[in-house]
Amino acid sequence: MAKVASGSLPRVASLKSPVVEASPAEKASPSEEPALSCVRLGWIEAVERARELADNQSLDDVELTVEEVERELPPLHWVLIPPQPEEVALNQFRDIQRQGIDSYLVTQGENRNAISLGLFESRDSAISVLEEKKRQNLNAVLVNFPRNQISYALSFEAEPELAEELVQAVEADYGSNFDFVEIRPCEGVATPEKNP
Repeated sequence: MAKVASGSLPRVASLKSPVVEASPAEKASPSEEPALSCVRLGWIEAVERARELADNQSLDDVELTVEEVERELPPLHWVLIPPQPEEVALNQFRDIQRQGIDSYLVTQGENRNAISLGLFESRDSAISVLEEKKRQNLNAVLVNFPRNQISYALSFEAEPELAEELVQAVEADYGSNFDFVEIRPCEGVATPEKNP
């Protein structure tokens, strides 16, 4: 269990982020304004839903912003017959379709005129299909299919107690768990040091 310094650290620090021990000077001056907490919550799949969540929690002194992030997801495993001249690819595609083999012709991108025989999350499943297609005398190969996803996060700055309340309100409004909730002291926000 994380240790929380008595009195001067915000409770929110023990919830979802590492606790930063306050210095003796900070402990001795409880009258100072608390540093702001920087908060990020994500992922939200639709921008409309992210904006709705931000609008539902709007306060005069706290602005929730929507961040768009392109996330790299693990690649899929693609079983395909490599690209070939268009006429050859069309003839082979028609022949494969007549045999009742589930497939489609790739019509754009770097694999244009390849014949797709399946796209799989599991490498083992892809290898199994690849071996089956080779037994059917198809010149199939396995390639990685990179993919990215646009996701959205909410971010805001607030005093620690208010930050905790807002996180709870947004989580309740969202209705399911976020992949992450980051609550940390904002960088670059310094509290003035007092001389004894």
